[in-house]
Amino acid sequence: MADEAVGMDGEGEGKKKGGKKLILFILLPLLLIGGGGAAAFLTGMIGGGGEDAAHAEGDAGGHGAPAAAGGGHGAAPAGQQARDPLTAVYYDLPEMLVNLNTGGKRVSFLKLKVSLELQKQEDTPLVEKVLPRIVDSFQVYLREMRVEDLSGSAGIYRLREELLDRVNVAARPVVVNDVLFREMLVQ
Repeated sequence: MADEAVGMDGEGEGKKKGGKKLILFILLPLLLIGGGGAAAFLTGMIGGGGEDAAHAEGDAGGHGAPAAAGGGHGAAPAGQQARDPLTAVYYDLPEMLVNLNTGGKRVSFLKLKVSLELQKQEDTPLVEKVLPRIVDSFQVYLREMRVEDLSGSAGIYRLREELLDRVNVAARPVVVNDVLFREMLVQ
């Protein structure tokens, strides 16, 4: 009888351990996967779009549709006019020489010559009026750059985008279409 009582207790502990393992290794991962899938669906990472996305693509001239005037992959972003390089207006900023942030005793410099692509010739006097503000904005940003920030084409692209944002803020209401590097030397 004592043996039977011990056997029953041993089986009861085994079933309890088995139930915990079932919860831990099967039910918990299923709940996590289901919750992650629901979160991905609700945030629009998967599924989502439905008919609205199909209609939007059809209206915008998707891959099966004929190319409409001003539509497609090569179209200018909303709010910008299509640019013709032959009729574009360029304004050359003065040469800039700034020391870069190295964090040590080593000194590095950036020599930069930049041209701004403007939408129309009438914008040139307006840019000249705010030229000190544009140069200041560029200098403050460039002085915080590190040599590593300028390495590779991705670094140059990020620099171009940041300078474009800064010049458009400083020169508002003038719209600058692009920042073009005429010369860039990191030493």
